[in-house]
Amino acid sequence: MSVYAASKAYVLSLSEALSEELRHSGVAVTAVCPGPTRTGIINSSGGNNSKLFKGKIMKPKKVAKLTYEAVSKKKTVVITGINNKILAQSVRFIPRSIVRKLAKKLLEEK
Repeated sequence: MSVYAASKAYVLSLSEALSEELRHSGVAVTAVCPGPTRTGIINSSGGNNSKLFKGKIMKPKKVAKLTYEAVSKKKTVVITGINNKILAQSVRFIPRSIVRKLAKKLLEEK
Protein backbone atom coordinates (compact mmCIF):
# COMPACT_ATOMS: atom_id res chain seq x y z
CA MET A 1 0.00 0.00 0.00
CA SER A 2 2.89 2.39 0.63
CA VAL A 3 4.01 2.33 -3.01
CA TYR A 4 0.39 2.71 -4.16
CA ALA A 5 -0.15 5.74 -1.88
CA ALA A 6 3.15 7.32 -2.93
CA SER A 7 2.34 6.92 -6.62
CA LYS A 8 -1.08 8.53 -6.09
CA ALA A 9 0.58 11.48 -4.33
CA TYR A 10 3.05 11.79 -7.21
CA VAL A 11 0.29 11.78 -9.85
CA LEU A 12 -1.63 14.44 -7.92
CA SER A 13 1.45 16.68 -7.62
CA LEU A 14 2.37 16.16 -11.27
CA SER A 15 -1.18 16.94 -12.40
CA GLU A 16 -1.26 20.15 -10.36
CA ALA A 17 2.11 21.26 -11.72
CA LEU A 18 1.15 20.46 -15.33
CA SER A 19 -2.15 22.27 -14.91
CA GLU A 20 -0.30 25.41 -13.86
CA GLU A 21 2.35 25.12 -16.57
CA LEU A 22 -0.27 24.62 -19.28
CA ARG A 23 -2.77 27.18 -17.95
CA HIS A 24 -2.49 29.50 -20.97
CA SER A 25 -1.96 26.81 -23.61
CA GLY A 26 -5.58 25.71 -24.01
CA VAL A 27 -4.78 22.33 -22.42
CA ALA A 28 -6.49 21.55 -19.13
CA VAL A 29 -5.35 18.92 -16.65
CA THR A 30 -7.68 17.37 -14.07
CA ALA A 31 -6.59 14.97 -11.33
CA VAL A 32 -9.41 12.72 -10.12
CA CYS A 33 -9.36 11.59 -6.48
CA PRO A 34 -12.34 9.26 -6.23
CA GLY A 35 -11.67 7.54 -2.93
CA PRO A 36 -13.26 4.12 -2.43
CA THR A 37 -15.37 3.18 -5.46
CA ARG A 38 -17.50 0.05 -5.95
CA THR A 39 -15.54 -1.65 -8.76
CA GLY A 40 -14.57 -5.22 -9.57
CA ILE A 41 -11.02 -4.64 -8.43
CA ILE A 42 -12.22 -4.38 -4.82
CA ASN A 43 -13.26 -8.03 -4.72
CA SER A 44 -10.36 -9.36 -6.78
CA SER A 45 -7.76 -7.58 -4.63
CA GLY A 46 -9.37 -8.49 -1.32
CA GLY A 47 -10.10 -4.82 -0.63
CA ASN A 48 -13.70 -5.63 0.26
CA ASN A 49 -12.35 -6.96 3.57
CA SER A 50 -10.90 -3.58 4.63
CA LYS A 51 -12.67 -1.02 6.81
CA LEU A 52 -12.25 1.48 3.99
CA PHE A 53 -14.97 -0.28 2.01
CA LYS A 54 -17.43 -0.48 4.89
CA GLY A 55 -20.64 1.55 4.58
CA LYS A 56 -21.80 3.52 1.58
CA ILE A 57 -19.30 3.36 -1.27
CA MET A 58 -19.62 5.47 -4.41
CA LYS A 59 -20.56 3.74 -7.66
CA PRO A 60 -18.40 4.18 -10.78
CA LYS A 61 -21.21 5.89 -12.70
CA LYS A 62 -21.46 8.64 -10.06
CA VAL A 63 -17.68 9.08 -9.99
CA ALA A 64 -17.67 9.37 -13.80
CA LYS A 65 -20.46 11.98 -13.73
CA LEU A 66 -18.67 14.11 -11.14
CA THR A 67 -15.41 13.75 -13.06
CA TYR A 68 -17.06 14.83 -16.32
CA GLU A 69 -18.53 17.89 -14.61
CA ALA A 70 -15.13 18.83 -13.14
CA VAL A 71 -13.35 18.38 -16.48
CA SER A 72 -16.03 20.49 -18.19
CA LYS A 73 -15.31 23.27 -15.69
CA LYS A 74 -11.54 22.82 -16.17
CA LYS A 75 -11.02 22.10 -12.47
CA THR A 76 -7.51 21.01 -11.60
CA VAL A 77 -8.51 18.57 -8.84
CA VAL A 78 -11.79 16.78 -8.22
CA ILE A 79 -12.42 14.84 -5.03
CA THR A 80 -15.64 12.88 -5.40
CA GLY A 81 -18.05 12.42 -2.51
CA ILE A 82 -18.51 14.44 0.66
CA ASN A 83 -16.82 11.82 2.88
CA ASN A 84 -13.77 11.78 0.61
CA LYS A 85 -13.62 15.60 0.60
CA ILE A 86 -13.79 15.76 4.38
CA LEU A 87 -11.13 13.08 4.76
CA ALA A 88 -8.85 14.70 2.16
CA GLN A 89 -9.12 18.14 3.78
CA SER A 90 -8.74 16.85 7.33
CA VAL A 91 -5.11 15.88 6.73
CA ARG A 92 -4.30 19.61 6.66
CA PHE A 93 -5.24 19.93 10.32
CA ILE A 94 -4.26 16.57 11.78
CA PRO A 95 -0.63 15.74 12.60
CA ARG A 96 0.99 13.43 10.01
CA SER A 97 1.70 10.81 12.69
CA ILE A 98 -2.03 10.49 13.32
CA VAL A 99 -2.87 10.53 9.60
CA ARG A 100 -0.54 7.55 9.05
CA LYS A 101 -2.16 5.58 11.87
CA LEU A 102 -5.65 6.42 10.63
CA ALA A 103 -4.78 5.33 7.08
CA LYS A 104 -3.37 2.05 8.38
CA LYS A 105 -6.52 1.48 10.47
CA LEU A 106 -8.81 2.09 7.47
CA LEU A 107 -6.92 -0.45 5.39
CA GLU A 108 -7.02 -3.18 8.04
CA GLU A 109 -9.48 -6.01 7.62
CA LYS A 110 -12.92 -5.61 9.19
